Amino acid sequence: MAHDTSTPRRPLALITGASAGIGEAFARAYAERGCDVVLVARRLDRLEALAQELAIKHGVVAIALPADLAQFEAHKPILKAIADRGRHVDILVNNAGFSIAQSFVGVPWERQRDFLMTLVVNACGLAHGVIPGMVARRSGAIINVASLAGFAPGVAGHTLYPGAKSLAISFSQALAAELRGSGVAVTAVCPGFTQTEFAQANGTKAVMDEAPRRLFQTPDQVVRAALAANERGQVVVVPGLHNKIAAIALRYLPQPLVIAILGPASAKYHLGA
Repeated sequence: MAHDTSTPRRPLALITGASAGIGEAFARAYAERGCDVVLVARRLDRLEALAQELAIKHGVVAIALPADLAQFEAHKPILKAIADRGRHVDILVNNAGFSIAQSFVGVPWERQRDFLMTLVVNACGLAHGVIPGMVARRSGAIINVASLAGFAPGVAGHTLYPGAKSLAISFSQALAAELRGSGVAVTAVCPGFTQTEFAQANGTKAVMDEAPRRLFQTPDQVVRAALAANERGQVVVVPGLHNKIAAIALRYLPQPLVIAILGPASAKYHLGA
């Protein structure tokens, strides 16, 4: 579904998880900068509403492209749909994701597999698909939405989440090293608590609402930090002073001490089985 009334060749930003939260904020930020946008998520109604709004407000091409990134090779029809429109991806934002608050075997394997497909496999697939063209054009940007949790050791609940976000950070660092001098900038943004629907989706909203509001950032704050970092060539960025301090502690304190602190603190976000 596209709101495409012209054929300009503005930069095209592909944003996954664009129907709400950080993904929606990325879509708004890039459209405001004059980029055409491809909005990917499962909720077509939200995508269509956002696409229409951005097209009217900023005069850009906004394409609503419903897709379930939990599906095998879901990245391929997304890239094909863009190519079929005669376009290529200049900016990739891998933002789609969720978390599972239960223990690893507390939910069916299919749910854990969907998590890996969404946060890891298809995110890497999209990057693999767009990088050759970016390198050939000697221009491009990739932003992988990681998390402060990517610096943390695993604790009970959200079993795969720290590992997946750690991979997003390391993957970004590896890509940045491989693509140095190519004109392609790669950044992993690592937010902490953010005012999104994330906790509502995983069932921990009531607990999350107890956290001090000063610890939360808005999606716009996260996006501004990510865009500024990508533009200056910074590979890993942690938005917010309090999150920067936490990241330093997670990285440099002895791991047994970090686990001893995180275990009890995170137990309230672990929903039993």
